[in-house]
Amino acid sequence: MALWDKFKQSAQNMQTQLVAKKNDLKSGAFRDASMAMCALVAAADGSVDQAETAKVAQLIASNEVLRNFDKDDLHRRFYAHANELQSDFQLGKVQVMQVIGKAKKKPDEARAVIQIGIVIGGADGDFDAQERAVVREACFALGIAPAEFDL
Repeated sequence: MALWDKFKQSAQNMQTQLVAKKNDLKSGAFRDASMAMCALVAAADGSVDQAETAKVAQLIASNEVLRNFDKDDLHRRFYAHANELQSDFQLGKVQVMQVIGKAKKKPDEARAVIQIGIVIGGADGDFDAQERAVVREACFALGIAPAEFDL
């Protein structure tokens, strides 16, 4: 199986797992950490591209698991984090990681946040090295071994 096919299958499996847990993923900590993760993945290369943030915002709106939350509220939170990262990437990254770290209290939610990052990162067909690196860092912030997700 080609590497891309393997990744695509893995991302589909993660989305399926997320959907199966959908009814358990309704907390504010999960919502906030997920939007912080989405912004971090969108800005993984150190810059915030408007086309990429628009695409991620569209993915957020269409993600079945995130439909537990108000779409406009999710977008507001996502763009707030994206703006923090655009303003000062290093400082914004610290702030975003703090928000992501709040999901650590509930291991299932923490894993779901990582899965959201992987699904969003791979949605364009290329889960690149920079996206993998920020998701790996988020694993550390959540106390999860990156190897659990083949990162």
